[in-house]
This record gives sequence, structure tokens and C-alpha cells, in this order.
Amino acid sequence: MKNNFIELEHGAGGKKSEELIGKIRRILSYKGAWKNTGDDGAVLDLNRRGSINRTPTKYDRLVFTTDAFIIDPLFFPGGDIGKIAISGTINDLAVMGAKPLGVSLSLVIEEGFPEDDLMKIVASINKVSRETGTPVVTGDTKVTEKGKIDKIEIATSGVGLAENIIPNGGAKVGDVVISSGDLGEHTAAILASRFNYKTHIKSDSKPLVKEIQSVVKYLHSCKDPTRGGMAAVLNEIAEKSRVKIVLDEKTLPFKKEVVAISELLGIDKFSFASEGRFVATVAAKDADKTIKILQKYNREAKIIGAVERGHGVWLKTSIGSIKRIETPRGKLVPRIC
Repeated sequence: MKNNFIELEHGAGGKKSEELIGKIRRILSYKGAWKNTGDDGAVLDLNRRGSINRTPTKYDRLVFTTDAFIIDPLFFPGGDIGKIAISGTINDLAVMGAKPLGVSLSLVIEEGFPEDDLMKIVASINKVSRETGTPVVTGDTKVTEKGKIDKIEIATSGVGLAENIIPNGGAKVGDVVISSGDLGEHTAAILASRFNYKTHIKSDSKPLVKEIQSVVKYLHSCKDPTRGGMAAVLNEIAEKSRVKIVLDEKTLPFKKEVVAISELLGIDKFSFASEGRFVATVAAKDADKTIKILQKYNREAKIIGAVERGHGVWLKTSIGSIKRIETPRGKLVPRIC
């Protein structure tokens, strides 16, 4: 009998990641009363029959999420592993429409790790915690023998409350696709640090609660394009919504430096991750007002495509041809988040 082994590609956020996670989910089949377990966060209706007795409130959906972070390098232009860990978990709650209540923090530290570096990482976590009003309320710390892990690994979980859930599969025919800003800058910053490239690009890592809450009533679907980038998340939205997404090459949200790094290394820019941006679909009638609000936070927010009948994600090129954008395959870029 053939024995399969886990590869780097299984953790890259592309097709093999989907396949592995699908196998795990089929084994962990018991979900109880939790819904949206295939989205960025699971949802529990606190007012459902048999739930705890309490006074009903409009924020009656509890959203729960968890994540783990292994990054190389630990410190990079625009952030560090601490900032990305707490921001990433807060963002997974935010894209579901939730206001974060608190997060947990678990640290696995390699013997010999500099204490000064650890305190810098914790200080970054505290800064985002205070800025967003999201306290770190529980956690755990372990130290392992030298060589058992690479420096430090962080695991976080978070809970929040939502009035209405934004499902991954909520895109509707006639919607437009928006981006909250230029994409791919996190991966570009990580790669520039690894290869010592001179660039002005910084990681886009930041929490998205204020931005999303400012337009939450308009959003039909919403995802932060982390592992696998825009290609992965738009394919997920299209598949779950049973629609076709068509992007316009003339309005693609990539800076020239991001495109240059992707071309230099031969890595598809559509798979470049962002850690402080989101893509979403909104009704065409609400598009202009949504963009106007988002541009208060990031002037690069704009419409990048449309939702049509059909399936898959497609790119309308500047010469008028149509090109398929697939869910990424291959190893992509390991250890970026």
C-alpha cells in the first residue's frame, strides 16, 4: 500500500491545501450546532433553541476562529510575526462580519531564542490589541529543545459577535468585486527580505475591523487574501456562490514593484498574499458608496471585476481576450504567515 506524505505544497493555500483540509474535515465530521465551519470562522447562534438563557440582542452570532503562524523572517518591513498573528486572527473574525471580543495566544519557543526579540514580538501583539480594543485574554507558552522548531511558532484563536454573517458563498450575479487596496504586498515584502532586494514595499499586515465594519451592511461576501492570494480566495467565493467572477486587467490591484518581484522570481502575482486587505462583492448599486467609504482608509480601494452567471475566475485582458485564473498549484511561497 502506498504511503502518502505531507509536502510543503499542502500548506501553501492552493489546490493541495484544499484537498488536505477536505480530508481532515471529512474525519472531523461532527459539528454540533456550529454553522459556517468551512468559512474563515465558525458561527454559533446564541439565540437558538436550547442555548443559554439571556436577553436577546441583535449581535447574537458568536464567531470563533483559530490560526497558526510560522514566518521567515520573523521581522520584516512593515511588521513581525506578532503583528501578523493577532491581526490575522482579528481579520478572520472581521471578514465574517464580527466585532472581535478577545483572542488567545500560544507561543512555542525554541531554546536559545533571544528574550529581547520575544519581547518585541509581544509588544507588537499588545499594540494591535490596544488599537483594536481586542484583549489577549488567555494563552500558553512552551519551550522546546534547540533544533526541534525554527525559532518560534505562534497559535492564536479569537471570538467575536456579529449581527449578520458574511458567508464566503454570498456573491450574487450582478455584484461587483472590490479590493480594499493594492494586493500582494505582504508576500513581496517577505521575499524582498529573504533575497535582500532593495524595495520600498512593506507588508500590508494590519487589522481590518474598522474598514469592514464601515461597509459591512453592503458586503455579500468577503475574504482576506492570505495564503494562495487573490486567486485562491476568489475561486473559493466563486465555487461556493456558484457564480463566475471576471476581473479586469486594467484595474488589477498590484503595484509595479509587486509585479516586478513576481516576474523576477517567476511566481504568479495572483497567488501573492496580503495580510491587511480584503476582497469582497457588493451589489452594483452600492459599489460607489462602498468605495468612497473605503477610500478614507486606503485611497487604492477600487472595483476590480464583476460577478456573472457561470463558474470559475477569469481575467479580461487589455486586448479583450479571456484567461482563466486557477486556484494556485505547487509549493508557492512557504512560511509567509
